[in-house]
Amino acid sequence: MTRATGVGSMPALVSADPARTYAEAVRTVLGELPELPHVPELPGRGAGAEMTGRTLAVVAGLGADLQPAGWRLTDAAGVDHRRARSLLAQDLDQVEEQTQGYVGPFKTQVTGPWTLAATVEKPRGDKVLSDHGARRDLAQALAEGVRDHVADLRRRLPGVDRLVVQVDEPALAAVLAARVPTASGFGRHRVVHPPEASAALEWVLSAIADSGAEPWVHSCAAGTPLGLLRGAGARGLAVDLAQLSAEDHDELGQALEAGETVALGVLPTTEPADPGDDARLAERVLRWLDMLGFDPEEVGDRLVVSPACGLAGSSADWARRALTLTRATAQALTHG
Repeated sequence: MTRATGVGSMPALVSADPARTYAEAVRTVLGELPELPHVPELPGRGAGAEMTGRTLAVVAGLGADLQPAGWRLTDAAGVDHRRARSLLAQDLDQVEEQTQGYVGPFKTQVTGPWTLAATVEKPRGDKVLSDHGARRDLAQALAEGVRDHVADLRRRLPGVDRLVVQVDEPALAAVLAARVPTASGFGRHRVVHPPEASAALEWVLSAIADSGAEPWVHSCAAGTPLGLLRGAGARGLAVDLAQLSAEDHDELGQALEAGETVALGVLPTTEPADPGDDARLAERVLRWLDMLGFDPEEVGDRLVVSPACGLAGSSADWARRALTLTRATAQALTHG
């Protein structure tokens, strides 16, 4: 059975108080994606709710604070870091309340070690990415925090029989290609070589797997090395179908053949002039499977369909419609 899921982020679906806004997002995800719902992210609520701040709320043993240039590591958690932790706890309370009696798989998301290193500053400025020891410490703190996060979700969601933790790495390709700008904006951080990139990812992905959850990695950036992700321990790859290279197609085929999951992003994140219907979207997926030499029944629930990337920048109407179309596409693939 092909399942449908979301990448993670969504726009605010109502404009009232924050608790009601988040509650509506949870209801929408549970209603539109019943086969693989996820913890919604609403970055429009502020710095503590966007991907970096939300994951710093998970990281263990490191403090952070919000500066004009963005998040910076500190000796102790600042007020914004404490707010991010409080907001995450409130959101998970809402997820726990609305999933009472739910049985089945569930997904959550965290920002990966390399995207964190490219967006968070060291205590004295410049990105964590600029210092080998700092990026190692951040990756290990993230791995430890993810263990606690998985344990918390297990406690809150006792009916979940398959917990997926999606590690978001939109900046990984830029890190490996030395395209991340320095603080001055006039230079670029030096390249991180694949062995180091793989090791940091492996710490985080192993922590997920050792905690009894299923590690996926998502990136909708072109040039993300899918083979490196699989080698580091990813058992699911979430990608944008429109961004794939010939090498990517081969790697995804190998992943399916090995029994791993592929979450194929088939819908754009903002409303296109002609989004198509579920039949056209299903046909697009079938052509992709045929190119790789797979039958839909052969891949079964190893194939997941989703939007291409997060929906935070879309309209509320398109976000709902995109999830509806995603679910309908999965049903069309399941029932032929």
